[in-house]
Amino acid sequence: MQLDTRAQTLLKALVERYIADGQPVGSRALSKISGLELSPATIRNIMADLEEMGLVASPHTSAGRVPTPRGYRLFVDTLLTVQPIDETTVESKLQPRLQKHSPQKIIANAAQTLSSLSQFAGVVMTPRHESVFQQIEFLRLSERRILLVIVSPNGEVHNRLLLTEVDYTPSQLTQAANYINQQYKGFTFEDVRARLQNELQQLRDDMTRLLQAAVEAGSDAMAENADEVVISGERNLLSVSDLSSNMTSLRRLFDMLEQKTSLMQLLDVSSKATGVQIFIGGESQLVPLDDMSVVTAPYEANGRIVGTLGVIGPTRMAYERVIPIVDITAKLLSNALSQ
Repeated sequence: MQLDTRAQTLLKALVERYIADGQPVGSRALSKISGLELSPATIRNIMADLEEMGLVASPHTSAGRVPTPRGYRLFVDTLLTVQPIDETTVESKLQPRLQKHSPQKIIANAAQTLSSLSQFAGVVMTPRHESVFQQIEFLRLSERRILLVIVSPNGEVHNRLLLTEVDYTPSQLTQAANYINQQYKGFTFEDVRARLQNELQQLRDDMTRLLQAAVEAGSDAMAENADEVVISGERNLLSVSDLSSNMTSLRRLFDMLEQKTSLMQLLDVSSKATGVQIFIGGESQLVPLDDMSVVTAPYEANGRIVGTLGVIGPTRMAYERVIPIVDITAKLLSNALSQ
């Protein structure tokens, strides 16, 4: 879609004014803020062309116009001037919160920082874990009920309840745990499953069943705790009238935040891209609300992309501020997780 210079200037001025005050922008205001020496009639004609292209729309109650999702997309892709942000100031605020903590605490702090800097909601998809374990233990809870305890290399602990057909004695459970820890420590459960196929013939049948059950449950437990989404500042979205103006959109907003399924899909898509991505509601099928945008960036650990973070806010957000906040936070989080 090609716009001439005048149309680009007017669209940019309209989007920036609408983001600033949330009111439809009329031709008279545009003639003042655009800096163009154009008559109101000429501006009206250009606005009519932009409306025909689907870039702006006229609310029924006003003579002014507002950007459409398509207009926002053109704005962020080609017309946006990202404000230079004082990286040293942001780093000085962020660095202490992203150092010398557990990975879980670092992730939570990153989400809080995104929220506080943007005044919207911050979101971080936790690092994908390969299901590697450092150690496992079996604890007999009662007859045929065993607690499987898995310790990952970074010290995270995962639990899973096993219901068994056989009542194992504590010594049998210790023997089984020792076997797995000695033979397979540092392997993924997927690797262990493949290797056990060849080696289990040498073990007793009852032990075989226990080890197979442990591997299946362990793999599920690690997968269940992976790919979680940490959200901070959801309450900020309640004060955004664009998102909370009616009960239907409010319900859909909190359904998304509670269930996290569509959010997970969106973050997963953005983790496969490089740099900052912008998803605009009404244009991206991944965003459930027309008035919502999500600005994301992938982050790394030791040179490998392991997750995504971002800011959830209204389409009427100051993208020029939010984009560098997301970008710098992703870089600082990558550094913190790579140490």
